[in-house]
Amino acid sequence: MYLDEIIAATRKRLADRRGLHENRRGGSPPRGFGAALARAGFGVIAEVKRASPSKGWLNADLDVPSLALAYERGGAVALSVLTEPQFFHGGFADLEAARGETGLPVLCKDFIIEASQIHEARAHGADAVLLIVAVLPDPELRSLIGEASALGMDALVEVHERDEVQKALGAGAGLIGINNRDLRTFRVDLATTLGLVAAVPPHIPVVSESGIKGADDIVKLRAAGARAVLVGEVLVTSIDPEAEIR
Repeated sequence: MYLDEIIAATRKRLADRRGLHENRRGGSPPRGFGAALARAGFGVIAEVKRASPSKGWLNADLDVPSLALAYERGGAVALSVLTEPQFFHGGFADLEAARGETGLPVLCKDFIIEASQIHEARAHGADAVLLIVAVLPDPELRSLIGEASALGMDALVEVHERDEVQKALGAGAGLIGINNRDLRTFRVDLATTLGLVAAVPPHIPVVSESGIKGADDIVKLRAAGARAVLVGEVLVTSIDPEAEIR
């Protein structure tokens, strides 16, 4: 099961480097990920993603600065950058490169299970972090949302079941991501967002994540109440990601 393997690898990686954590701060203040979504009304969060556990390499020769600029020119409202190294072949170098080339806020997309990871993300310039309800007990989720807020960052709290929506709201989530991909099987179904978005109060922006292939999908998701879509695979495999976003 992908999720269990990824979390086990994350715990091992954190244990191996404990005590080596850099306590530096990001060179510039957070750019306001949630604020960018609010200003846009609706928009695309474009993802920098080299590979996935289910499909392997998507773009092994990814030129992150060029891709980030293409995303910005295409009209993306924010960026998402995979930093998990073992299964997605990402890293903080990609996050720094993407943020350094654009004026867009950047989400650090990783499997965050402890506060040190949020501090590390901020140190490398992240403006927001992804927190996955499926891997975080309620007290830890609430604590990590607070940790991100204390650093001036936003937390996109990811759910894919109705009870997870309630847990996210109870923990104080201000942004909800509905993942159309089941992280245990990696099967994708847009009906996940369509079925859950009504459970989120209207004042909390909903981001639909995964499996979004084109304009028809976006029309459905926007009509259902999503405020943004997070798109990765279609963009990193496109010959013209700027045009794809437009």
